[in-house]
Amino acid sequence: MPNRLVNETSPYLRQHADNPVDWYPWGEEALQKAQTENKPILLSIGYAACHWCHVMAHESFEDEQTAALMNEHFVNVKVDREERPDLDNIYMNAVVAMTGQGGWPMTVALTPEGEPFFGGTYFPPVPRHGMPAFSQLLASLANAWQKQNSQVRQSATEIAEHLSQAALLSGEEGKLTAAALDRAVQGINQAYDAKRGGFGQAPKFPQPMVIEFLLQQHIRTGDKQALEMAEHTLKMMAYGGIYDQVGGGFARYATDNRWLVPHFEKMLYDNAQLARVYLHAWQITGKPLYRRITEETLDYILREMTHADGGFYSSQDADSEGVEGKFYVWSAEEVRHILGEEADLFLLSYGVTPAGNWEGHNILHLERDGEDIAHQHRISPEEWRRRMGVARQKLYQVRSQRVWPGLDNKVLTSWNGLMLAALAEAGRVFERDDYLHAAAANAEFLYNNMRTPEGRLLRTWSEGSQAKGNGFLEDYAYLAEGLLSLYQTTFDTHWFAWALDLAEQMMVHFHDGERGGFYDTSDDHEKLLHRPKDVQDNAVPSGNAMAAAVLLKLSLYTGRTGYWGVAEKAISGVYGAMLKYPTGFAQWLVAAAFLLGEPQELAIIGEPGSFETDALLKIVNREYRPHLVVAVGDEIDGETVELLRGRPQLHNQATAYLCRRFVCQQPTTSTDTLAEQLKPTQKPAPSRKPVAWG
Repeated sequence: MPNRLVNETSPYLRQHADNPVDWYPWGEEALQKAQTENKPILLSIGYAACHWCHVMAHESFEDEQTAALMNEHFVNVKVDREERPDLDNIYMNAVVAMTGQGGWPMTVALTPEGEPFFGGTYFPPVPRHGMPAFSQLLASLANAWQKQNSQVRQSATEIAEHLSQAALLSGEEGKLTAAALDRAVQGINQAYDAKRGGFGQAPKFPQPMVIEFLLQQHIRTGDKQALEMAEHTLKMMAYGGIYDQVGGGFARYATDNRWLVPHFEKMLYDNAQLARVYLHAWQITGKPLYRRITEETLDYILREMTHADGGFYSSQDADSEGVEGKFYVWSAEEVRHILGEEADLFLLSYGVTPAGNWEGHNILHLERDGEDIAHQHRISPEEWRRRMGVARQKLYQVRSQRVWPGLDNKVLTSWNGLMLAALAEAGRVFERDDYLHAAAANAEFLYNNMRTPEGRLLRTWSEGSQAKGNGFLEDYAYLAEGLLSLYQTTFDTHWFAWALDLAEQMMVHFHDGERGGFYDTSDDHEKLLHRPKDVQDNAVPSGNAMAAAVLLKLSLYTGRTGYWGVAEKAISGVYGAMLKYPTGFAQWLVAAAFLLGEPQELAIIGEPGSFETDALLKIVNREYRPHLVVAVGDEIDGETVELLRGRPQLHNQATAYLCRRFVCQQPTTSTDTLAEQLKPTQKPAPSRKPVAWG
């Protein structure tokens, strides 16, 4: 008999609909039952692509005896962390405070009022590795609730008060200077793995925000160390098993130091951020490897992770047929059978051996630079890339006949905003119409499906049901960033107007006028243990940091200095944290670099798509210019995009007006003059020396 999760739209919750556990979704019904029956809540939080969530579900939640214990003593609540990042944030902080570490699946015991008194992650079905059996834990918690109720409630209240106070801290404020950004680079260098790339030790996460900051620091100052750390990390990830060498796209993280063995799940947010940072690396260096990785990653998203109406799915599972990684690994014999005469070159290039490199199988990875391999075989790098491309396509066709990993096909507004930004920018830079069409279709999908009649954002959508759930700060901030990227590609004022409306809603419903920054939940969100205000980046950017970055850009577009002031106060509020923990506050560093750099506003008065206008835009788009906002249009468009207002054409030709922080240069119709005006004053523009990598 299915439990209450059968009516949910989240694939993760539906995975547990046939458990013998009497699961409830988070909501008034579950909370009221706990209070009426004076039972503790057993809260379990995970997500559809989580391998250990599947393991614990099979071992414990599908077990009749364990389920009976849960049903007798607890009100059991399942939460998809991707649908409810507010609950995940609050109770993950509680678990970390109680145990010193966190992760998923997350297991938390709450009072009927929602205050946590115990927290942990995965628990095995039998005692193992110093962990109690899950059934033992349940019995202990039930016994404590029944026999030591007053002490348990007192402890829970103290934990809740601690969490509420911690959520109010705004951080150590300080005066932002360029020297602070230099110090942050040195802090990142301390965590940098000079041999294998990346930051910190295994498990290794890609950390695209850190790489983005390093690239921007190089552009701003010419810092060669910053570029070296960024490039080496990008190359090692692209060569490693964390990157799907056959189908494109990145896994969530590597379990080892050399990026070889991934945790095979693929997340939309990782691939959105990584595609964008590889794109920027290509713009700076011209190296073919970076363009290939960008395009293969985005092509993977369009091929496997896109709904017919334009929304992007959330993730692909690590498991297929109940086995982690089975879909992705190969034997040498299988590769030889598929590739025939081309097999020797492929086996050498991608490190495939009869013994394998992971549990008797082979995770494909590049052993070394393609240029070196090509030289060894006396062929050109271009020929090597062509032949390997054909071979990988053959393997992809065979792999497509395997049992596919599970797909989490829900559409999340915030993650879609990240991918929208990547696709729109890549379409602009690479002049790929398919990317532009996909970006526009995604924006249309979100506009038509992810809003209330009043224009407020909704969090999640699944096919066959209406979008639901209040939008969080990250939904507004990420989507606004994506819309600004789309506007700078299409110059359709509809998208700019929507981004501006989202910023206004952030100011009205999320802004903390007293302490600065923004809350994660709106002012009319359901009452929780406390109102979360997370400023640290995790796998996705801090909503606060992205909101600040968006407001800085919109201030340049609109001349609304209030936006600039709100962003500057928010960035200054985490000054100490940025310097002390730069890898955990990299999106803030990106926003600070914009604030401290030479932000420019460019208005081109001309018809989008005309020869003259496109000639000026080609000058703009040929290099990575992270601190430039661009508007194109005429006086009518100026009614929406204030940067265009009151600027006439010269000689009836497309005319460029370039300003630095509201101080403008002479308007020009000349591409040469515009190129000269765009040059930074702080240092020469970075050189572009193409190198035949991979």
